[in-house]
Amino acid sequence: MLMFAARSTLLVVDIQQRLLPSMATPRAVVDNTAVLVRAAQRLHVPILASEQYPRGLGPTVPDLAQMLSPDQVVEKLHFSCIGDADFATRFRALARPQAIVAGIEAHVCVLQTVEDLLANGTEAFVVEDATSSRTERNHAAAMTRLREAGARVVTTEMVVFEWLAKAGTPEFKELSALIK
Repeated sequence: MLMFAARSTLLVVDIQQRLLPSMATPRAVVDNTAVLVRAAQRLHVPILASEQYPRGLGPTVPDLAQMLSPDQVVEKLHFSCIGDADFATRFRALARPQAIVAGIEAHVCVLQTVEDLLANGTEAFVVEDATSSRTERNHAAAMTRLREAGARVVTTEMVVFEWLAKAGTPEFKELSALIK
């Protein structure tokens, strides 16, 4: 199953100032998520970002927050984004059958969000190199469990090039330059 820009929504889960430093691969999460956000913006893929209890965990990290508009960010208390009524309503209103998911922690909020997406009939793609947990073991366990649940585990490059679908376009020239 391929990812299509016209069918996708990008979900950025809880990449927050006080949570990110504890992750095993914080820089990769931010850098790869930034590529996904730029690609989504260029290809008109809607973006929703969540913030888990921002009073305690802080807002979205500045590198990503500056790329998002305030109306794209939803505060939540549920670990699953879909467990939050406001987030779930906004996601459903976009009427896109594919969710591309990046964020932290892979074995908590990302996992529970993707499990709920799958249960609701959404095609879910978890971006392995744009997710992390405090330990590599938890991240690996989350990827295994998500695969077994029916999610597709992908990379940032897979998302960008599947969304592009072909070379030789202005979008290809711009976005392929982001892949180093």
